Amino acid sequence: MKPRLHCARLALFLCGCAAFLNLYATQSILQTFATQFQISARAAGWSITVTTLAVAVTAPFVSRLTGRFEQRTVIAGAALLLAVPTLMTAYADSFADVLVWRFVEGMLIPVVFATSVAYIGDRWQGSTVTEVTSLYVAGTVLGGFAGRFVTGVITEYVGWREAFEWLAVLSLMVGGFIQFLLPANRPRTAMRSATSSGGFRRPLLAAYAVGFCVLFSQVAAFTYVGLYLGLPPYNLGPAALGALYMVFLLALIVIPVAGRLSKARPHAELLSVAVVLGVTGSALTLLSPLWCIVAGLALSSTGVFLAQAAANAFISASARDSKTVAVGIYLTCYYLGGSCGAIIPAAIWEHWGWPGCVSLIIGFQLLTLLIALIGWTPHRPERVPTP
Repeated sequence: MKPRLHCARLALFLCGCAAFLNLYATQSILQTFATQFQISARAAGWSITVTTLAVAVTAPFVSRLTGRFEQRTVIAGAALLLAVPTLMTAYADSFADVLVWRFVEGMLIPVVFATSVAYIGDRWQGSTVTEVTSLYVAGTVLGGFAGRFVTGVITEYVGWREAFEWLAVLSLMVGGFIQFLLPANRPRTAMRSATSSGGFRRPLLAAYAVGFCVLFSQVAAFTYVGLYLGLPPYNLGPAALGALYMVFLLALIVIPVAGRLSKARPHAELLSVAVVLGVTGSALTLLSPLWCIVAGLALSSTGVFLAQAAANAFISASARDSKTVAVGIYLTCYYLGGSCGAIIPAAIWEHWGWPGCVSLIIGFQLLTLLIALIGWTPHRPERVPTP
């Protein structure tokens, strides 16, 4: 039983990697796309926006499309299929083609995400949900970093097309390991059919709003800091910008530890810690030294992933029999926030630059905490033995 338990947790960590490996892969090469396709860097940002929009559009329908299939098969299949649009992006002849294949990627990503979170809620109970969800979110951290880093480094030293070929290979590898390691979940015959109305209770609505604010601040920060650091006096290229995302790796240590420490604590407490980290980190990026900016991004990104872990765990613990429906709605709000985070700060960037963007980001981080404190019902997970 123990080896199977460890395999399940490792597989869920890889599920997080699969979900985020391709999502923001173009974030470190926006200027390269602008040069290659003779468009503005702002227009190149649509390579991120179309993917997050596709996730937002597709997420509510995941439960209806995949609910009749075994969860392991759904997760592994979607993870493997992500290699196809990633490879086709490498062979795109125009930026329009890039957008089409990036949109297809966005349609597959919520299948991995929503089904993985539902798998956690179905397999574990009580305090263990927070711990395992934190492990899954740690996987999203590694996947998000790897996608940006691999793309940035290979683009600078080889080419952007080869970068996407590498990402396609990585997608196949991760999907294969998920199929091999993830145990089949117990039959869900005892579960009542989930109704869409169950996903619209007040605490869950607050969680959806938190998700919107969380990804808004993350995408806004890492999209526009890339433009900021590409200008004098920093002049960072694709490889350096890709390496910048190593700040995500701090969250690989912090999130699992925080998940264990907060198992018996209200989810709003974990979110409060996340907001403090986020606001402090965002403020640090206003200082001129590059090391201060990097340190600020490390704190801010760690806060974002902690907030994501808190929201996912809150939904798994609160949605009862509407887990997959609730996760789908959450993903829609979450990625709508990401889409807005890539677009809305553009006008602020043009008029007030990076300081204006930081002010907006901090505002959304504080709004995150306010929503949770008002809307989240205090919830202390019960300690239930791990099956």
